[in-house]
This record gives sequence, C-alpha cells and structure tokens, in this order.
Amino acid sequence: MTPLIAFALGSLAATTATAASPQAGPNIVAEPVVDAAMEQVVVTAARSEQRLRAQPAALTVLDDDTLQSVTAVHPSQALSSVPGALISRGNGQESLIAIRSPVLTGAGSCGAFAITQDGVPVRGTGFCNVNQLFDTHFELAGRIEVLRGPGTVLYGSDAQHGVINVISEAPVNGRTSSAAIEGGANDFQRVRLEHSRGDTQGGFRIGFSGARDGGYKDDSGYDQQKLQLRSDSQWADWSVSALINLSNLNQETAGYVVGKDAYKDGARKRENPNPEAFRDSQSARAQVKFERTLDNGGQLQVTPYARYTDMDFLMHFLPGTPLEKNGQKGIGVQTALRHGNEEALAFISGIDLEYTAGWLEQSQQGGFSVFPSGKQYDYSVSAALAAAFSRAELAVSDTTTAILGARGEYLQYDYDNHMLSGDTQDNGEVCVSGFTGAIGCRYSRPEDRRDDFANLSLNAALVHAFNHATTGSLRMAHGFRAPQATELYRLQNGQTEADLDSESIDSLEATLRHDSEPFRASVTGFYMEKSDVVFQSSDRLNLSDGASRHYGLEYEWQWTLSQQWQLAAAGTFARHRYTNDVSAPGAGLIASNGNDIDTAPRTLHNLRLRWLATDATRVDLRWQHTGRYYTDIENAHRYPGHDLLHLSLQQSLGAGTEIGLRIENLANVDYAERADYSSLGGGERYFIGEPRSVYADLQLRF
Repeated sequence: MTPLIAFALGSLAATTATAASPQAGPNIVAEPVVDAAMEQVVVTAARSEQRLRAQPAALTVLDDDTLQSVTAVHPSQALSSVPGALISRGNGQESLIAIRSPVLTGAGSCGAFAITQDGVPVRGTGFCNVNQLFDTHFELAGRIEVLRGPGTVLYGSDAQHGVINVISEAPVNGRTSSAAIEGGANDFQRVRLEHSRGDTQGGFRIGFSGARDGGYKDDSGYDQQKLQLRSDSQWADWSVSALINLSNLNQETAGYVVGKDAYKDGARKRENPNPEAFRDSQSARAQVKFERTLDNGGQLQVTPYARYTDMDFLMHFLPGTPLEKNGQKGIGVQTALRHGNEEALAFISGIDLEYTAGWLEQSQQGGFSVFPSGKQYDYSVSAALAAAFSRAELAVSDTTTAILGARGEYLQYDYDNHMLSGDTQDNGEVCVSGFTGAIGCRYSRPEDRRDDFANLSLNAALVHAFNHATTGSLRMAHGFRAPQATELYRLQNGQTEADLDSESIDSLEATLRHDSEPFRASVTGFYMEKSDVVFQSSDRLNLSDGASRHYGLEYEWQWTLSQQWQLAAAGTFARHRYTNDVSAPGAGLIASNGNDIDTAPRTLHNLRLRWLATDATRVDLRWQHTGRYYTDIENAHRYPGHDLLHLSLQQSLGAGTEIGLRIENLANVDYAERADYSSLGGGERYFIGEPRSVYADLQLRF
C-alpha cells in the first residue's frame, strides 16, 4: 500500500470535492417544477430516470456532494443519514442492516434487503450474505439511493424491507484524472484513483480503491481492493452502458466482547476473543444495459449480467469454530418496456430471468460432543428464477396520478447433497452428546430434493401535486421473501425437511414532500404487517411461524439558512414488535407477543450543520443519535443507546488540490456499534465502537 500511495502523490490527482455555494438570483421556471438545483432524479423505483417528487415510494438520495463530505470508510457512515436505516458496523467491513426494521440477525435475517449495483443485485436470489454491502463499490459511487419499505413491482424476493442501490458515476464530457490518499487511526490507509474521458456520445471511467486497516481490536484489520470500469456508448439505435466490478477482501475478524457494559471498560476495548477468525471474499460482476427508443415512441431496456463470488470464513460465533467455504456463479437478464410516456396512461412491463449455481462446505478440525470433526455440510444448489411485472400509471387529472402494478415470480431450487444424508459424522458414525447422552450430531443434511416457490405481489398508489413544490402520496405494497438456500438445506438437530413458506409483508405508507429554495423536506408515516417469518426454534429447527408489526414516522429536511449556513436532519420514530409467541435456540416458547423485537431502536436521528466559511472552506458537524433498544426477545436486557458527534473539514488549495480532515466520535463517547444478549454465549456482548479517531486526506485533480 505505501508504495502505491507514494506513486499517487507523485503522479496523479484526486477528485476535488469543492463545496457548492447556493445559487444567487431569481429562478426562471417555464413549467410547474422546482428549481433545477434542488430537483432530485432517481432510478431505483423504475429503472429509468424519474423525478423524485413524482414517486410514491419513500426514497432517499445520497448525492456525490454528500458522499464526498462523509468520505466513508465503512458503508454505515455513508448511510447514517438515511431515515429508518441503521447499519450496525461489525468488525472490519462486516455489517448488519436495518431499513424500516430491526437489525435482522440469525435465521430469517438474510435476504430482507435488495443490495444492488446500478440496479442489478450483487448476489443471486436465495444466496444472500448479511454482510454483502462490502461487495458494493460505495467508495466510487456517483450516488446511493435507498428505497424504504417493500420494493416496487420491479423488485421481487430480497426487497422485502428496502433497496440499497449503489450507482456508478457516469463518464465526463472531456477528460479528468484524479487520485486521493487517506490515512488515519489504527494505521488506516486508502488510495482512490480515477480516470475518465468522454464526449457527448459517451466515454469511459475507470476507478480503483485500495484500503488497508490495522484494526482497532487486537489481531484484526483488513486489506481490500476494488476496481470498477464503466463505458457508455452508442451502437446503432442503442444507448449502451457497460459496467464491470471486481473486489477482494482479506480480513482478520474480531468477535463479540462478552460482559455487561464491557464497551465502557477501557482495558477491554481492544479485546479480541477470536484472534483466529478471518474472512476472505472475492467477487466479479459484469452488466450491460441496452436502451433504445422504438418507432412507436416506447422505450426498451435490456440488461444482461453475470456474477461470481467466492468466500472462506471462520465461523467464530459457533462452537468448534467451523470453517465455511461458499460461492456462487450466475447469469441473468432484466428487461423493461415503457410505452405511453407522453399520454394520460403509461405502462412499464418486463420479464426478469436469472440462473444461479451455488455451493457450500462446512468443516472443523476437532470434534466434541454433538459437534463432529471433518465435513458437516457439502452441497450444491442451483436456482432458476422467472418473473413478470407490469405497472400502469394513469393521469386522473392534471395534478393526480394513480399507479397500479403487479409482479409474479417463480423460484425453483435443485439441491444436491454431496455427503451422507442425516445427522451423522462424515464417515457415518453417530454423535453422542457428552451432556445428555442424546444421539445425533448438531448438523443435519437433507436428501437430494427440489423446492419451488411462487409469489404474487401487488402495489397501488396515488400521487397528488398540491402545487409546483409540494406533493403527497399514498402507497400500498405487498412484499415477499422466498426462503434462502441455507434455511432450506443447512439444517440442525435431526431436521430432515424444512417446511418453509415465503415470508410476506403488507405495507401502507403516506408521504408528503416539499422541494423549493431554500427548504426541502419529506415526512412519511408507515404501517407494516409481516407473516410467515422464518426463525430458529428452541430445538434449532427452521420454522416459518413468526409474525411481526412495524410502524412509525420518518422525516428528512434540508434548510439553506444563508449563503454560508445549511442545516439538514433525518430521523425515525418507530416500533417493531412481535405479534406472536416465538422461541429461540436454547430456550422454550417465550411470551413474546407485544414485545419489542431485539435490536430495534425506537428513535434514530441525524443532524448536520454545514458552514461554508469561504468559497474554498467547508466545515460539517454531524450529530448521530441511536436510541435505546432491547437485546433479547424477553425484553429483559437493554442497551441505553448513544449520541455521537463527527466533524469534517475540507479546504481547497486551488489548482485542483484539496485537503480534508475528519474526526469520528469527536466527544470520545463509550458506545457499542451493536449490543446483543445470548443466553448460550455468555450474556451481554458487544461490538465495541471506536474512540475518537482522526483521518486526513489529500485530493488532487488534473
């Protein structure tokens, strides 16, 4: 890394994130739209550029200016200002996600959120990883869009609670080369290199990000490299946008620190109870979007894609710390046909197809009791997905639009077990519990089988423009999530078949948006009922009898107080509750009906004060609040929450040179990135938050 940084210093230049000053003078409006500087355009809801104010879905846009001011080391920092979102930072680049939900963990947690790069999921349907945000190239993003709540009919399984769409930056019209180098706490180093060239017909952009972190915890840290190439061009009557993403992560992982209030104990903050743990992950993705205007005025979009991932990691959180190896490779195509765009009635319809071949092995060296040595799982699963959708938009009047859509999706798994079936050791010998004398190994392998899931979702909405700056919308949506492959075939305690249904969620939300100078705001109220939730019972059986309720209020606003001062805020008041009694591994049936779901803060707030001291100087002060939450199903243990301050300074030195300074956790607060309670894991345990940390960067452009 060091030679690379030295090379960058000597020969390249970085993107200058110059503070944008508010536009002076009156706005000339030729039609009832808001000022172009304030108008936001999104693609996540419809796969094409649409004005945000015309969308019924609750969407947040993190533009290039926002991302540059944060200069995120971890995705949680980039997404901290999204209402209803809580990205719990694990060790290194690991994370757990909440969007209009609790932080979901364990069985049923994976696949609740669609993680996409330029609209294409980074993992195959049914093969998610809870940490898959590290597959995205957020460091090189032009913007990030977050859809809260069930996705539109353009999304199927894995968009149950929301969508995070990381969008690449388009090529420039002209030529630019840039480099940025950063350094900071715990021997953190990062270099970002970009080059772009183009004209009105297209162009290309290539970007590289390489980071090394020594890790705050003992025996932790990571090296990560990402390469992104984008090419935009014209071919015959088609507009073509090709994107390639490559990434590599080598991480030494630190586990939970156990003990009540351990995050407050200065002597234990760097403690790592799992120095042997690691995660190595590689991924490659390619996609090409073809777009053209048809003779009848319609617009056709076809996006074929291919992807590959391979990962090894030590499961330090399980007895015996088994080693898991998994991977997947797949191909797919997304299509969309739009017609009637200039008429009172417009349609968008399409067919999505995908095929994924996945595999998984799990083994451990030393066995004990019901945890056998040798192989525990060895299987492959192929998944074929076919979906069709259609959405109609009807202009009821000059100010009101009605939207109705449907999506049908069919997913089939073909599972092939490469070991002996049942709950024996890999050589056929039985396990005997050293505690109870019970016969049978912890891990159970089903016979070869096929499973399929058919789902239908409906969306309906009304969008009304009260005036040129204010709109309101009412949206009803149904989302679903097919069981993941690991929930169906990675069974335990003698379970030979997981009789699981697709999870479903019904949502009702109302949004009010205002976009004008100098004030922009939105507020959304939502209510959701979720059924057939997958969980792991006290006997470690995968069941789908869970149910929950989610409701709350989300807000975000930005106010330009003057030429020098800007204030922005975002936040959530919400409840996430069980609506039936469930059990957890190691415990019997719990009277959980009406309890808060664990790791579900009722309040999340983010406030940013920006000072444009001069045309060349920008200072941001951010306050981040995470409310208290329960850490167990019984609601008997609780984390009190925390408040953090972060300060950043960007100073332009002219001639394409800029320096930056960031101080994370300015007040040096003792806090936990995530708090948890495990009756089998020693009680209260924490991913401990880092103390005050300073980062500096130098950015050059030529």
